[in-house]
Amino acid sequence: MTDPAAPPPPPDLSAALSLRGLWKRFGEKIAVAGVDLDVPSGSFFGLVGPNGAGKTTSLSMATGLLRPDFGAAHVLGTDLWAHPDEAKAMLGVLPDGVRLFDRLTGAQLLTYAGLLRGMDRDVVAERTADLLAAMDLVGDADTFVVDYSAGMTKKIALASAMIHAPRVLVLDEPFEAVDPVSAANIRDILRGYVDGGGTVVVSSHVMDLVQRMCSHVAVIAGGHVLAAGTVDQVRGEQSLEDRFVELVGGRRESEGLSWLRSSSASS
Repeated sequence: MTDPAAPPPPPDLSAALSLRGLWKRFGEKIAVAGVDLDVPSGSFFGLVGPNGAGKTTSLSMATGLLRPDFGAAHVLGTDLWAHPDEAKAMLGVLPDGVRLFDRLTGAQLLTYAGLLRGMDRDVVAERTADLLAAMDLVGDADTFVVDYSAGMTKKIALASAMIHAPRVLVLDEPFEAVDPVSAANIRDILRGYVDGGGTVVVSSHVMDLVQRMCSHVAVIAGGHVLAAGTVDQVRGEQSLEDRFVELVGGRRESEGLSWLRSSSASS
């Protein structure tokens, strides 16, 4: 736990994301309490934790969506809050509960996202077509986003985060509400992005997915980082799920439900 009055350790300027001494309070609740975390460049990094652990708040502070009470965030060596335009240009962000301009069509939304980034219109048109094809949304390119399913909305939001070819993608629950086929295609896209030198940070509740997909992982609970490193370093001889439950102390005895087992047996 980091003392907010003490100077944080120096950031790792070679890291894709370097978080130092991040604190955030909402009223009486301390959501994040001194998070120090380095995401190696070129890694596929998973951030896991129970509900209310501080994952979304930490990622929001790491990407400029939420100002920390204390601490700093660096994106590939650039101080996010001192030089926000430069740092954010290197980021693609899929936030939790993303709100979109859903009265635009899918194609219009991607076009708008690219032009908003100052990209050339011809480049935007080319990348819009590529992303719609990659996300299997060509048939819905002219459908208003408000009429998309939850999974389609997640995919068009991810495409919007990728259109400017960022160097770091930060994705909060990118596979939530996405069907298995689309999820497999998205994983392939993200792996190709990492293989090409990009960095992906994902938060997820699905331990098996993180264990199979990620090279590095951090476990966060109660606003603190409990463990971080490569997946093998963090899980040791256990599965990532078992190690996670051990770290957060989430296993509960079910002795009080004997009536439920008795009922099942009697039926």
